[in-house]
Amino acid sequence: MKKRSHTRGLACLVLAAAVCLLAPRPASAVSEMFKGKIYNPGHLKPIDSVAVLKVGDPAPDFTLPSIQGPRVTLSEYRGKKNVVISFVPAAWTPVCSDQWPGYNIVRDLFEAHDAVLLGITVDNLPTLYAWTQEMGGVWFPVLSDFWPHGQVATRYGVLRSDGVSERAIFIIDKKGIVRYIHVHDINKRPPLEDIIGALQRIQGGS
Repeated sequence: MKKRSHTRGLACLVLAAAVCLLAPRPASAVSEMFKGKIYNPGHLKPIDSVAVLKVGDPAPDFTLPSIQGPRVTLSEYRGKKNVVISFVPAAWTPVCSDQWPGYNIVRDLFEAHDAVLLGITVDNLPTLYAWTQEMGGVWFPVLSDFWPHGQVATRYGVLRSDGVSERAIFIIDKKGIVRYIHVHDINKRPPLEDIIGALQRIQGGS
């Protein structure tokens, strides 16, 4: 009981500190660190894919290269960690360049819920490396779904018709079961509180 109370208290404190930074914002908003370096694609069709997974399905396994070096396999976290997968459309674009740096602020929230975050885009490794270096680095593995192009995004039903992925969050529990899916408006950043709420429900056994 004490552990659960501590976890909830930590979540509230960190969430309160980060909410103004991580609230959904339009594509025109971007961190100062990227000023003059961002390609703005303009307003895009909010969702452009067909769902293939539902809550309760086994999560499709995958192995992808990471900018950190080793290849990452989803099933290596089975029995060890809950997994939050953050698909984003493309490096060097406005919303993506705010979304992932924001997760650096709330690393403790993921760790408090025994979760690892995996970031996935269809960009190649050199592009992802340069982009995340501009962010000052990120604490979570950043994976390239570049080749075969968008294969993992396709298996998760989030590859758009223009070849980039949706802005989507999947949460997978320690048994490898999909417990949360949200394909968000590509033009806006997903709210952090929804992710943390889903992790709390998993931790609580619901």
